[in-house]
Amino acid sequence: MGLMDSVLNGLGDQAAGGLGDLLQSQGGVAGLAERFGGAGLADTVQSWIGTGANANISPEQIAQVLGSGPIADFAARLGISSEQASETLAGLLPEAIDRLTPGGRLPGGGDGGIADLIGGFLRR
Repeated sequence: MGLMDSVLNGLGDQAAGGLGDLLQSQGGVAGLAERFGGAGLADTVQSWIGTGANANISPEQIAQVLGSGPIADFAARLGISSEQASETLAGLLPEAIDRLTPGGRLPGGGDGGIADLIGGFLRR
């Protein structure tokens, strides 16, 4: 079981819903990848999209890319601090993006990939 599964199993529907909301608010995987690229982290996010090993990201980098608003929203949904939310997202996002981009390709059809991913977690 990966970190993402462990966290989502421990935090339940709030974590899955919070992650889905966060991805949608950022324009899905493509929008999030663009934000990371704009922050000088294109190689990092590309490692998550590609088929190789996922590069790590720090909670500070997550906060830099996403900004305080989305992190505060995620934190409030889970009932944790913004610092804990950044740490959680630093662990979750690489695996989430990796799962949403099988074969190293961005999902098509809007937010369907996000809904499918989150739905899969909720059925576990």
